Amino acid sequence: MNDWVDIGCLEDVPRRGARCIKTPLGKIAVFRTADDRVFAIDDQCPHKGGPLSQGIVHGAQVTCPLHNWVFSLETGTAQGADKGAVRTYPLRLHQDRILIDAHSFAAATAA
Repeated sequence: MNDWVDIGCLEDVPRRGARCIKTPLGKIAVFRTADDRVFAIDDQCPHKGGPLSQGIVHGAQVTCPLHNWVFSLETGTAQGADKGAVRTYPLRLHQDRILIDAHSFAAATAA
């Protein structure tokens, strides 16, 4: 198996925004920061199920649009007094392409 799967172009994800990848087990949100770093996490907030891809990106964090929980895009952990975490997925950039780790992506897409 290839180690990395091409999931799209960097320009497809707006700066300080996100796009989603659909898998059989749910959505993975791919985020792009203001300085063009990319991160991938589960798209569902563990608090109330809010779509994190619709949240506000600030630095390497995203704020859930439903109840303002803040998650680190690097670790997936809730910040501040909030408790919980979302799964993260390793990404890398190759030229202008976003690649996701094939092994973690395969685990997310396994039915």
